[in-house]
Amino acid sequence: MLLKKLIKNCPIKLSNINVKGLSSDTRNIKKGDLFFALKGSKENGEEFISQALKKGACAIVSSKEIEEKSKLIKVNNVREHLGKICSKFYTKKPKNIIAVTGTNGKTSVADLFYQILSLNNRPVASIGTLGIKFKGKIIKSELTSPDAISTHKILQDLKKRGIDNVIIEASSHALDQKRINHLNLKAG
Repeated sequence: MLLKKLIKNCPIKLSNINVKGLSSDTRNIKKGDLFFALKGSKENGEEFISQALKKGACAIVSSKEIEEKSKLIKVNNVREHLGKICSKFYTKKPKNIIAVTGTNGKTSVADLFYQILSLNNRPVASIGTLGIKFKGKIIKSELTSPDAISTHKILQDLKKRGIDNVIIEASSHALDQKRINHLNLKAG
């Protein structure tokens, strides 16, 4: 997908770059990926910009100036742009996405909702502490709420599998890090 279709007011010199994927982790970056230099609680993605470029990042979204200015898309809030871009890059999503948040009970509520829809023969999936559940399968997950790129990618995969109902556990950490922004939630 062309960069100008993903980013409003994209620099002209970068507008016709073909983006093959999205990444915020240089360990997983592939040639042609758009790299998001996110500041995390433990790591700062800005420290890995040169590594991302060496691995073939087509451009960098950062709030910091970088040496390789010809590949920079400078923004104030990288996380906010990440959600917007994910929603444009991964366009196919289930029709009904429901987020469950709170201090206690997210996993129970999400699983009960999953069971109710499943028992009523509705194509359903859940994403959370128990992993990614769908069609009798469970894929283990390390996080209650996956990062924004993974979440959008998972939702597109679920849609391609014919699932139109998804319950997502939305941890307070995920909400703070804007991991479920731009998902067009039907309920919370």
